[in-house]
Amino acid sequence: MTYHLRRSFSSLEVPNYRRYFVGQLVSLSGTWMQNVAAIWVILTLTDNGFAVGLATALQFLPMLLFGAWGGLLADRFSKRRLLLTTQVLMMVPAVGLLVVTATGVVTPWMVYLGVFGFGLLNAIDNPTRQSFVIEMVGADRVVNAVSLNSVIVQAARIVGPAIAGILIATAGVVPCFAINALTSVAMILALLRMDTRRLHEPPTATREAGAIRAGLRYVRRTPELAVPLALMALVGTFGFNFQVVLPLLAKFSFDGGAATYGALVAAMGVGSIAGALITGHQGKTGPRLIAASALAFGLSAVGAAAMPALALEIPLLVLLGGAAVTFAATINSSLQLAVAPEMRGRVMALYSVVFLGSTPIGAPLVGWLSEAYDPRFALLLAGIAGVSAAWAAHVSFARLRERAGTDSRPLTAAN
Repeated sequence: MTYHLRRSFSSLEVPNYRRYFVGQLVSLSGTWMQNVAAIWVILTLTDNGFAVGLATALQFLPMLLFGAWGGLLADRFSKRRLLLTTQVLMMVPAVGLLVVTATGVVTPWMVYLGVFGFGLLNAIDNPTRQSFVIEMVGADRVVNAVSLNSVIVQAARIVGPAIAGILIATAGVVPCFAINALTSVAMILALLRMDTRRLHEPPTATREAGAIRAGLRYVRRTPELAVPLALMALVGTFGFNFQVVLPLLAKFSFDGGAATYGALVAAMGVGSIAGALITGHQGKTGPRLIAASALAFGLSAVGAAAMPALALEIPLLVLLGGAAVTFAATINSSLQLAVAPEMRGRVMALYSVVFLGSTPIGAPLVGWLSEAYDPRFALLLAGIAGVSAAWAAHVSFARLRERAGTDSRPLTAAN
């Protein structure tokens, strides 16, 4: 038991990653508190599903538009220093939302502006964080570290919304924005305390015209990168819109409030942590795991769409959370192991674009479906996307195996 537990958390034996893990957990918990509070403010002000979808879309639109440039910056500059800069600047929109809500002058456009400003910074921060992982732990632990990153995100999705739900119910949304501004300090301290001599820094990309186009050409001629990114684009656009679906599911399908919303988010978070720990313990990735996790995601989403009561919905969301994080972490790890070091920032930026940047396309659609029909239709759409991705993965990887004359053994850091 002790051996298996240590294996699931083996990346935490690396001091730099351990500091990063703690800082990220605190910082992302604050971010999720802000996300929940901002969405709840919009829902309170407008009582409109499309408005909720628009707020979510604006948060991720900069990733779609500028994420590739964020990845290029990650290839050209020290990722640690770049993260220090973005973490400091992320305090600005948090303080802005704090001021307008505390003074009572908040209107929807102010919230839209705040989440869009955060999204601009995240277009640099997220690709940099994705590509920074392997520099801290090395290739032999990257699958485990990526899975633990998913643990960070999902634990933050439990802690942040849970605290936000309590605060919104007892003190309002103002403390959520205040705490988020303060939690950035934890990540800043973690980055400052790192031993830079132990980072596995790759060669920086040379300054050249058309560097982003070069990254796109590199992906296009590398099927081991192009196929996983296409699968992530499909599921990310139509399936990973839970920031929109869950509050609408809580309000319109189950006639609940902030507590119900928090319960739904927490259920997905619990499943996600379990899925991430299992993936990290296995320490491998590969075509079969990608296809299997996509299928599990699709079937779980269809099941969640059919559940008539909250007590039945929560267990399905646990399964859905586990499948979602396993799919995303498996895709992420596959890319990290297949990409050339000098292209890692740009390729992981593309991952961030299809994972997060696809939200401006899917979120308004999901918000409209939920408003016009029922939030369950959005879950059904996610299910169709997952099953379709599983079929596409099976067909695409089979063709690649035939072309290369290789088998589908799971990838590990050793191969």
